[in-house]
Amino acid sequence: MRKQDNMPARNKKNFRSTKSGAGMTRAGVAAYRRKNPGSKLKTAVTGKVKRVNKPFARKIQILTVMEQRAKVMGKSQVVKIAKKGKETIRNENRNTRRS
Repeated sequence: MRKQDNMPARNKKNFRSTKSGAGMTRAGVAAYRRKNPGSKLKTAVTGKVKRVNKPFARKIQILTVMEQRAKVMGKSQVVKIAKKGKETIRNENRNTRRS
């Protein structure tokens, strides 16, 4: 059976909230290393993650595939519909971001 590590107290000083990154702070890592000599634990190097609006990207992808297939089949009217649909979705997305 593995020996349990001595973890520092779960408070604001030692741990970040889920909204602000969810990891140990410098103080938390220092406390952990004091309780566990020889530990190589370090703080994680993280950056901001860009938020992705999946439904928007999915709709654009579907219309792009529709446009490409219509081009191959020589259906110019369907190509126009797909392009107009993508423009409409992009414009709606721009308007919602500004609000």
